[in-house]
Amino acid sequence: MVFRSHMDLALEQARAAGARGEVPVGAVLVSAAGEVLAAAGNRTRELSDPSAHAEMLVIRAACAALGSERLTGCDLFVTLEPCPMCAAAISFARVSRLYYGASDPKSGGVAQGPRVFSHPQAHHAPEVYDGIGAAEAEALLRAFFAGLRSPLSN
Repeated sequence: MVFRSHMDLALEQARAAGARGEVPVGAVLVSAAGEVLAAAGNRTRELSDPSAHAEMLVIRAACAALGSERLTGCDLFVTLEPCPMCAAAISFARVSRLYYGASDPKSGGVAQGPRVFSHPQAHHAPEVYDGIGAAEAEALLRAFFAGLRSPLSN
């Protein structure tokens, strides 16, 4: 099978999240056959739900679409390194491959912080590929947070 990145769709979801006033993070979950099962951006503020991260939303939607709590063979594309909560959900769902863009030194849970997949109690560790679309993902995040600090945004 030929690799096809879906980071472009994840970045589109991140831009839409940013336009809604959410932290601009997007995610796409793809089946083993290459079909997009779910795509979402952060919706924590909109849904008043601290767990409504893009990764959590696509995992829930993909599990519902497949009628299973397991996403074996599936690929997850996300614009930002997953936090510990999302990394744990990725492990529980048995996602096969994780592709992410920007690293998250402050809140990451994969290569930073608790390194969830390296923990002895991790249920499953996906293959991890980082840096895909990182420059654009980082630019979206920088612009979003700069806008929050700007005196014109108040």
